[in-house]
Amino acid sequence: MFSDKKEKRIVAEPGSAQNRINEGTKLKGDVSSTGFFRIDGIVEGNVKTPSKVVLGKTGVIIGTLTCENADIEGRFEGNLQVSGTLSLRATAVIEGDVTVGKLAVEPGATMNASCVMQDGKPKSTSASHQATAEGTKAHPFDRQQRIKKTAVETDLDD
Repeated sequence: MFSDKKEKRIVAEPGSAQNRINEGTKLKGDVSSTGFFRIDGIVEGNVKTPSKVVLGKTGVIIGTLTCENADIEGRFEGNLQVSGTLSLRATAVIEGDVTVGKLAVEPGATMNASCVMQDGKPKSTSASHQATAEGTKAHPFDRQQRIKKTAVETDLDD
């Protein structure tokens, strides 16, 4: 009885085993693991792990990467979802959509992507609508709002 529960818990936790895709290896398809990844080859597909992914200088991922932390030196194209910290090294080239908790970028890294930063929890649609509604309210330091107000007051004076 107790051993069944313990086994289920082990499956859900990130593993300490390292998975490696070496330079010269090309993989097409989806890859899922509970352990750490080091990718120096080419992956065309989706990579998913609750652990860390390191994309080496010669590494390429074309697809979706979902992980806790990522350290990228190579090239990534697609949808990047990192719940923790994304570290882009000087040789990194990122293209696509990026969702991160924290972002660290070295000088020289190239990032041609839309980037959304969040606290690691998926945002609900009602929260995003509420944030949009709050953003449309007049703010005392908003220059555009002050310009519009001045224009209206000038029209009223005439």
